[in-house]
Amino acid sequence: MRAADKFNQIYHTDPTYHTFTPYRICPMGAHSDHQYGKITGLAIDKGIHIVYDVKRNGVVELNSLQFEKRAQWHINSVPERIEGDWADYLRGATWALGQKYPLKAGLRAVIDGELPIGGLSSSAAVIIGFLSALCKVNNITLTESELIMIALKAEKEYVGVSVGKLDQSCEVYSRKDHLLYLDTRDDSYELIPTLPSMKPYEIAIFFSGLERNLVGSKFNMRVDECRSAGYALMAYAGMDYGKFDETFLRNVPREVFESYKDRLPENWMKRATHFYTELERVEKGAEAWRRGDIEGFGQLSFESGYSSIYNYETGSPELKKLYEIMTETKGIYGGRFSGAGFKGCCMALIDPAYREDILARVSKEYLAAFPEMEGKYTTCICKSADGVGAIL
Repeated sequence: MRAADKFNQIYHTDPTYHTFTPYRICPMGAHSDHQYGKITGLAIDKGIHIVYDVKRNGVVELNSLQFEKRAQWHINSVPERIEGDWADYLRGATWALGQKYPLKAGLRAVIDGELPIGGLSSSAAVIIGFLSALCKVNNITLTESELIMIALKAEKEYVGVSVGKLDQSCEVYSRKDHLLYLDTRDDSYELIPTLPSMKPYEIAIFFSGLERNLVGSKFNMRVDECRSAGYALMAYAGMDYGKFDETFLRNVPREVFESYKDRLPENWMKRATHFYTELERVEKGAEAWRRGDIEGFGQLSFESGYSSIYNYETGSPELKKLYEIMTETKGIYGGRFSGAGFKGCCMALIDPAYREDILARVSKEYLAAFPEMEGKYTTCICKSADGVGAIL
């Protein structure tokens, strides 16, 4: 394993512990979790490896195979503000865990991400993996829901990204050969098994060649636009409303939106349209998976991608092109860009019988449109996997 080899190279000994957190895909439900929507998700068999051992002096010392700069801090003196580097998410994790549990031991570690950064929730995966390691060396046992909420707190309150629970929930609750169907309003979820009668599928990941970082992107702006739409709709309808940052579209009935949507600024109306139609798609998608209808499920995922592009208005030119190619490629059941959509990758559910043709066609057409991505564009075929909660 690359991380273990690097650890031995740096510290001249083998690591004591190893944790693995899977990446995730969200076939539909994107851009709705921060508004208490419903989501579908699958963990995949690629993710973040962390190898480590304990440091009794409380120092955290981190090395990454993806970033040159080593990061270091003490568990009881985490910097109050982000430093603008890759380790901010893990400083945030230390801070968030320390808010709830006393920390005494630190660790030294090497971190390795198996796939390029962007679209598969590497930030949530590395936070969850690091939290698991920090809990191990401090003899702390977290429930699955605690792990999700502490990881969410780190990203929202320390790093400053207005994410919802989609990423963390998929990476914790998911189980191999099951679709996660989660309601983020009350955290109720169902793991819907893949029926033996369902047509076979694999998960294809198409990396645009552009890596993504939500900090500084338009992600937070989109969240505020959704809240603004909800706030205005409640005011128009004479509903009680409180603080702006406690406003969620899920608390505004669909009929209220339909009655007053024409009064909203166009951008707010589009964001709300995505939310309400996405909620409906997720519900239909769960039923399709329950029936074993991978083709119907895939079509809904394509529709989700369309709405994310034209109603939520995310997706770089590269991702939009990948999406367009996917919709025209035989053997792809469905798919969309993965994650926030500002850079990163697209995911697709594919028929394994067409795997080689799909990879060849998508690659050829994408690189014809963006020849500068030669050498940066990559593909990967994955399968569903257990979330980290299965091994806590």
